[in-house]
Amino acid sequence: MADDASATPARVRNRRGEGDRLRQEIVTAAIDLLDETGDESAITLRSVARRVGIAAPSIYRHFPDQPAIMLAVVRSAFTELDEQLDAAVDAAGEQPREQLMALCQAYLQFGQAHPGRYRTMFGGLWVPDLNASSVTKDDMATLGQESMQRLARILEACVTAGCATSTDVPADTVALWLGLHGLAHQRAVSPSFPWPPDIADRIITTLAHFTTK
Repeated sequence: MADDASATPARVRNRRGEGDRLRQEIVTAAIDLLDETGDESAITLRSVARRVGIAAPSIYRHFPDQPAIMLAVVRSAFTELDEQLDAAVDAAGEQPREQLMALCQAYLQFGQAHPGRYRTMFGGLWVPDLNASSVTKDDMATLGQESMQRLARILEACVTAGCATSTDVPADTVALWLGLHGLAHQRAVSPSFPWPPDIADRIITTLAHFTTK
């Protein structure tokens, strides 16, 4: 059965030099599909093309394959996460402990607000075949680095300020992230579980090695 191209209005052709706009429209369409379905397999060249209002082969001018689109989606999600983490830290004031608490809460809120994106970023649902796609090992290795480095910097600031007793900030940063990720994931898959209202604070306080106020 042929694609139902009539389901999507024809897209207005870009003017010369506006190719970047089409690229962003492709990424936005893929993000919308992920948000709507919660399933990265719903993002195909044809589904994205229908959403944008173009022929599927037009995508190849900007993305060599479907994994390349997914990589752009995940990178966009990490950019949005980092922006939200920055905003939370800025709003928290000057105290490192409050900054770290705010960053961790913002991380959890992002996972709750965007479950499809979060699972694709961190849940292992999207694992491209590096031998059969344009995505490289280096591409995957860089994902999330800014977020992790931001977490490490603020934890280090807590140690310097005397409000955390970590003696191995890199290892404790990973431990803290794993605690946050575990909570974010379990909240998504077990929404009816009677979570203690202060469970996030308990996890953060313990894994950040906060001193008693």
